[in-house]
Amino acid sequence: MPLPQIHFHDHAPKVQQIVEAFAHAIEQGELAAGSKLPSVRELGAQLGVGKFTVNEALDRLRGQHLLTSRQGRGHFVAQRQTQPSSSNWVDLLPQDLLSVLRRPMLTGQGELRPGGGHLPEDWLDSEALRQALRSVVRAPSLRVAGMGTPAGFLPLRQALQQKLQGDGLAVPVEQIITTPSTLQGLDMLMRLLARPGDTVLLDAPCYFNFHANLALHGVKVVTLPRGPEGFDLAALEQLLAEERPSLYVTTSILHNPTGHSFSAAQAFGLLQLMRQYHCHIIEDDLYGDLHPNPPPRLAALAGLEQVTYLAGFSKTLSANTRVSYVVAAPQLAANLTNMKLMSGGVTSELFEQLVYRLLSEGSYARHRKRMVQRLLEAGTRVEQWLRRCGCELPMGYEAGMFIWARLPAGVNGEQLAEAGLKRGMVLAPGALFGYEPGVGDFMRFNVAHCDDPRVRQAIEQLLR
Repeated sequence: MPLPQIHFHDHAPKVQQIVEAFAHAIEQGELAAGSKLPSVRELGAQLGVGKFTVNEALDRLRGQHLLTSRQGRGHFVAQRQTQPSSSNWVDLLPQDLLSVLRRPMLTGQGELRPGGGHLPEDWLDSEALRQALRSVVRAPSLRVAGMGTPAGFLPLRQALQQKLQGDGLAVPVEQIITTPSTLQGLDMLMRLLARPGDTVLLDAPCYFNFHANLALHGVKVVTLPRGPEGFDLAALEQLLAEERPSLYVTTSILHNPTGHSFSAAQAFGLLQLMRQYHCHIIEDDLYGDLHPNPPPRLAALAGLEQVTYLAGFSKTLSANTRVSYVVAAPQLAANLTNMKLMSGGVTSELFEQLVYRLLSEGSYARHRKRMVQRLLEAGTRVEQWLRRCGCELPMGYEAGMFIWARLPAGVNGEQLAEAGLKRGMVLAPGALFGYEPGVGDFMRFNVAHCDDPRVRQAIEQLLR
């Protein structure tokens, strides 16, 4: 059998080069399906490598289902079962325009992503992440064969305890419970705090997945407009009196999608009414670390009997670093820990140790400081060109990742987003974030992605 010719170089291990050469030959049909390879000794002699190298390469090729082996008979090229690629699974998903627009925002598709919900990769400290990951993998404290602890990796929770104290929230470590993501944390909290038919209050507009997640729990959702001055407290009191919501899910600092933060006065009025009408608050603080001088968190002002606090690192460190945490009253924290055990939701200690290392060694603090300043600079530039395009910014730009802009008169956000998608550009029309009249005139812009001449030129062309 003619073997692939391999000219070894020093830029990759010989095992990897052998695997790549044989895989290419099999995929191209140069090694016919069912044909038998020479013995390990003969392969080693022909390739000029040792027996160990050959065996490791064969193991990898078997792992890729390119080879099969039979005891005492040797190795054979596997029969390739080619099946035509099918996109039927996509056809089974919702096909309305908003669902089609939402999918690329969540899956990272699109060359230009001015409507995306994360920072661009070149803004992140990828090298610090990789270095920390290498250190964690080598550390003897990583239990490769074991599961994480139910409440989460204790040193990480202790580091979070110190971080929270700096944010004005002093809590025992037992009340800090890790979760795989903030949305999964919210999902577990909803299972513990709400029942089908309960009423839950949301901001209008709000993060679109809040609506989707609450629908899965069968609760009734009521909304109230949130503007630059927070809520109309009279309207809020009337809604609380009429609807009697048991929960209010909100983002108090750098709200998604508006970028608004509750001032101390707004927060005080809000908390008074929520306490009066016995409405518990779930505070999603996923963006607070992107504020240069954040106002007090609701949990710090009211305490954990009235507010359950939820935060994470997917917006600041990496979308792929899914480590989040809940800070709750003692009984709720215990119930959440038990739910993690019962539902198989015990979190990955690998990622928890990674985040712990970044927090404890100071990498996260340095990265956060850079991101805050860079976002402020980018936001100023993006705000200027959006205004030149005829957009209005009712909230202004305070800090963080998002600008909430009213489009020029006569421009429909959904149609603009549909036209952008045809150009490989992902936009976030206001209709994704609520159902209230007038929301379709708005669009959420990610300042990190919009601080790009290609995005500005493309949006200018679409608006023309």
